[in-house]
Amino acid sequence: MKKAFITGITGQDGAYLAQLLLQQGYEVAGLCRRTSNGPEIQDQRLNWLGIREQVKLYMGDLMDLSSLIHILEEFQPEEVYNLAAQSFVGTSWQQPVATGQITGLGAVNVLEAIRTVNSKIKFYQASTSEMFGLVQDPIQNEQTAFYPRSPYGVAKMYAHWMTVNYRESYNMFACSGILFNHESPLRGIEFVTRKVTHAVARIKLGLQNKLKLGNIDAKRDWGHAKDYVRAMWLMLQQQTPEDYVIATGKTTTVREMCNIAFAHVGLNAQDYIEIDPSLFRPAEVEILLGDPAKAKAKLGWQPEIDLTTMLHEMVDADLRRG
Repeated sequence: MKKAFITGITGQDGAYLAQLLLQQGYEVAGLCRRTSNGPEIQDQRLNWLGIREQVKLYMGDLMDLSSLIHILEEFQPEEVYNLAAQSFVGTSWQQPVATGQITGLGAVNVLEAIRTVNSKIKFYQASTSEMFGLVQDPIQNEQTAFYPRSPYGVAKMYAHWMTVNYRESYNMFACSGILFNHESPLRGIEFVTRKVTHAVARIKLGLQNKLKLGNIDAKRDWGHAKDYVRAMWLMLQQQTPEDYVIATGKTTTVREMCNIAFAHVGLNAQDYIEIDPSLFRPAEVEILLGDPAKAKAKLGWQPEIDLTTMLHEMVDADLRRG
């Protein structure tokens, strides 16, 4: 039985990846940072998927190299997926130092722990389309230059290039997935898609009157997290480590995304949306559109869940939550 270790296992991607790996017959463990919120908060996504009792959680911290080394020595995984990060772009302006430490240096701590314990462990780094930022090409692929527009994007770019550096310096199987926006019912409420579907459900249920948003003309390439974690796994099944753009190849405005979500419950989005200038970012990323051609050709990967289906699933889940 192969073993996989996931940092960020209690997040959206970590939970779906754990589910996928269990289905593939893996023994799965993950990193869990001790917080005052209690296990019921941390475990909610794993519980939602019904897999909490099937995974082992280790208490540790990305900023504590010794804890990572100890965990890897004890669990002895063949694969490590680094999904943990301060991952909300908006927060990264308020917490630029913490974002740099957790999202950037945290990845290096995982790489260094692997190099120390067993350099044959395969490593996946969760890179992001936010590294493209002020896009240098109309459609972004693996050759597109990075121009991050947030502390989060900058921190992710550092982690990305350190992954390349460890691969080339130490001959490690280390690769990155440059993932474009991917959502699900497990997405945190601070992210715009979930903020929208949560508000749609509350408005439909009579619990809320308006939805405040910032730049609704920003365009994003949105896919489903279940599709994207499958790409992560496929990357570590290859003979050689490479970096891949994972995207749908379609871009949609926040405005149109809202229209789809509201229409699902028979409402007109324009009747409920209010533009709040305070929600505009200091430096905006206006459009992201990925080219997944390499992933399709080399990994045999392609997205299976379209945007409308995903949004309907998210609204229905938020209606059930009430």
